[in-house]
Amino acid sequence: MTEWRMIMIEVRQLVHRYANADPAQPDALAGVSLQVSPGEYLAVLGRNGCGKSTLAKHLNALLLPTEGEVLVDGLNTKDPDLTLAIRQKVGMVFQNPDNQLVATTVMEDVAFGPENLGLPREEILKRIDEALARVRMTDFKEAEPHHLSGGQKQRVAIAGVLAMEPDYIVFDEPTAMLDPRGREEILATMLELKAAGIGVVNITHYMEEAVPADRVLVMTGGEIVLEGRPREIFSQVETLKDLHLDVPVVTELAQLLHDDCPWLARDILTPEEMVEALCP
Repeated sequence: MTEWRMIMIEVRQLVHRYANADPAQPDALAGVSLQVSPGEYLAVLGRNGCGKSTLAKHLNALLLPTEGEVLVDGLNTKDPDLTLAIRQKVGMVFQNPDNQLVATTVMEDVAFGPENLGLPREEILKRIDEALARVRMTDFKEAEPHHLSGGQKQRVAIAGVLAMEPDYIVFDEPTAMLDPRGREEILATMLELKAAGIGVVNITHYMEEAVPADRVLVMTGGEIVLEGRPREIFSQVETLKDLHLDVPVVTELAQLLHDDCPWLARDILTPEEMVEALCP
């Protein structure tokens, strides 16, 4: 009989304690539980040191639980025999694209993962073309990565992950080193991946990147303290400020205008919503 497995990432009461940590300090993760479904865009917010990057590394077994467990489509990250299969299912894109680019041309860089899987050359070339097309970098196939802009390098890094054909991609502050245009490009790519059925987890400190998410998690002190849809989360302005987090600029503007314009909703999230509210 075929074994049935839950198709999602499931984190159950995850605790992470770094080996060299001061025993007097709290755990990096303290009983975190969450789920990520295929085709879902989950944004994770929190100040530096809140545990969000530690959480990200658990989702594809770069770190292993001190307590609790992480299951990827039913595969337990604690099982060393499953590590390769888990990392094929869950790709990672990090903050600095220069640390992820390993070859002298874009094409060679995207080929790196599939080559390590031992795939036939025809399949590797097919995956390269498909991955570069998805991130709109086909014209740069023969380019040297160090000649690209920051946003272009990050898109090549994403293409390298896509060539492994993952079911989920975890982005650990991928736009932190990019200019506004580069951030817009990467966010657009994430939303296209979501639309294609890939589960996207975006660890970010840019509130605007959380606005189009299906769900938002807010972390502090290694715990999830808020969870909900973007409108639910960003309507809690004072709570977020107490956690030293911002809200989208347009939401803060709506809050300020509400006192003089009580008919104006407080939970406006986008400039388009603001224009529609002011000019119905």
